[in-house]
Amino acid sequence: MGWLAQAVGHADRNVPLRNYCTGLLLDGERKSVEPMAARLAPDHVQSMHESLHHFVAQSPWSDTDILGQVRNYVLPAMQKMGPVTAWIVDETSFVKKGTHSVGVARQYCGRLGKKENCQVAVSLSVATASTSLPIAWRLYLTEEWASDAERRKQVDVPKEVQFQTKPQIALAQIQQAVKDGVSPGVVLADEVYGSNREFREGVADLKLEYSVAVRSTTTVWAMDRQPLPPKPWKGKGPKPTRMRRDQEHQPITAKQLAQELPEEYWREVAWREGSKETLRSRFAALRVRPAYGDDRKGSLQPQQWLLIEWPTGAEEPSGYWLARLPEKSSLKQLVGISKHRWVIERDYEELKQELGLGHYEGRNWRGFHHHGTLCIAAYGFLVAERSRFSPSAHIGNIGLRSAPIPPDFRPRGAKDSRPTA
Repeated sequence: MGWLAQAVGHADRNVPLRNYCTGLLLDGERKSVEPMAARLAPDHVQSMHESLHHFVAQSPWSDTDILGQVRNYVLPAMQKMGPVTAWIVDETSFVKKGTHSVGVARQYCGRLGKKENCQVAVSLSVATASTSLPIAWRLYLTEEWASDAERRKQVDVPKEVQFQTKPQIALAQIQQAVKDGVSPGVVLADEVYGSNREFREGVADLKLEYSVAVRSTTTVWAMDRQPLPPKPWKGKGPKPTRMRRDQEHQPITAKQLAQELPEEYWREVAWREGSKETLRSRFAALRVRPAYGDDRKGSLQPQQWLLIEWPTGAEEPSGYWLARLPEKSSLKQLVGISKHRWVIERDYEELKQELGLGHYEGRNWRGFHHHGTLCIAAYGFLVAERSRFSPSAHIGNIGLRSAPIPPDFRPRGAKDSRPTA
């Protein structure tokens, strides 16, 4: 808390900062201001409530500064367990009743898999092989919301906040992370972001690698080359055939290309151990160039990998990725990094279920972001503490010292082994 206090400005904010984060970490189903106040100060609920509410809804401390402090504290602890492997773009939604809370609109809700009245926030997380941490967090405003001056005034949306698409928000977060010198990783994102040309090109302009999901309708120029086998072909068995388009060399959708691939293009790959069994599926990968209307010969865009997943027995492919990764990458490497987005599932599960990320009951812009920032701060503390221990650590070899055992200590209920008179 002393580390975080450096970023909130006035010293009189240190106590409510500590109280709010403590309230988020304590037991309890609801982590909104009122129930937290009751748990923190049962004899002075009203004064505690006022203090917490003012701190989260009105106090003008910087979310960016706090998240920067969290990142600087937690990332070194994460990196002791392994290097940064990925930057993961994601969004999370909160179902809301009514229309008065900032950003609430009828829009796609990932939690429900359909359109619903909800708020949606875009985030950027930094991930190692086993751990991840959100480092940027921003509410998405629909174009209707962003252009409604009266609604903006009611919930105090800052003047500098204008309409941005989700890919634009995510790209700005990535640009800021590069500017801040965050250890780079492969950028991962779902098809909302990956299917956006400007997002992919913006990431490439930052000299970052990526593997992003794209829609089946994404068009590409298929290169006249062999598919990517899991190991170099050594002349045993049938030689893989080459993909050839017709003489006009027309672009093709990712789905059409998958359906045309011969059987020898497909390999079964396992990418991680699930809770019940090893996760595996059937994949193919080949070099392509994205096809755009201003590139009629497929020569303006650099070559990338098109990775396709088509589970055995399924009627059609289940996933497509464009990957700006080295040409010498193996199929297992492509699958491993492209599937690495799963690591942030635990983040949002714990942020929502344990730390009350969606429990904020205020309506204004500042309160929504302050609450999210403090939830991430509390979560970051847990991540840092977990990172101190090896997953296979046992007491006695993790560097902890225990108090000496008194010579006359006897466990409760045990027989006294001392000699009797």
